[in-house]
Amino acid sequence: MTSPRIVATDLDGTLLTSTGTITPRTTNALRRAREAGAEIVFVTARPPRTARTIAGLAGVTGTVICSNGAIVYDLATDEIIRSLPLEPAAARKVATLLAAALPGIGLAAETGRNVLTEPAYTRRVTHDLAYHREVSSVFEAGEPIVKLLVLSKTHTADEMYTAAVAAIEGQAEVTHSGVTGVLEISAPGVTKAGALDWLCQERGIAPEEVVAFGDMPNDVAVLAFAGRGYAMANAHHLVLAATEHRTLSNDEDGVAAVLERLYG
Repeated sequence: MTSPRIVATDLDGTLLTSTGTITPRTTNALRRAREAGAEIVFVTARPPRTARTIAGLAGVTGTVICSNGAIVYDLATDEIIRSLPLEPAAARKVATLLAAALPGIGLAAETGRNVLTEPAYTRRVTHDLAYHREVSSVFEAGEPIVKLLVLSKTHTADEMYTAAVAAIEGQAEVTHSGVTGVLEISAPGVTKAGALDWLCQERGIAPEEVVAFGDMPNDVAVLAFAGRGYAMANAHHLVLAATEHRTLSNDEDGVAAVLERLYG
């Protein structure tokens, strides 16, 4: 595979450096891929609002897969063109199971445009504060839950993942993207890979025509879906164990290093 039609890349820990920036080398490599006819598709846990900012810095246009596959977002129109939220009753049930398995957790909900936060969910991201709305219950706000966020102050994300998978028993999709003490819950079957598959089918593109990059457990299925999936050198141990191909770390322009080889 020398000329993929889609470059599917995660953002944090993958395309972006550890300081959250995108380097000139990576920007140039993305430009060369676009000039060769490839479509750049961000496949991220981030919501549209922050993915849009990064796309502007990277010179990327088109479509972004957000919220771990629950949203497909059009950059040109600023519209969500596909949304797969959790069913309200299912979300409540999952939350009850998680509270029993992980006492003391706090909940927040990504709606696609904003974040609803319950009092016990104390994590805040400075650049995202304008989009936070405090509520007594994410289930009574009357807004869609495209991603349920679960915060624990006493467990790692890996520990939470193990407990949540056992408690939920397939009633929702459980993953995490490396944030300390935070799990991400989506509707059953909703993954980054599922959304990328949908996008490829819309464009008549085979998985073999996709190159993908990622670093965290929510990227594993995407890397398996792509004709060639690259784990970053800084990737989570589960990603490294599940992925054949490697590239340099995010702080060493690992995505750019591969794209430079593929697109000359």
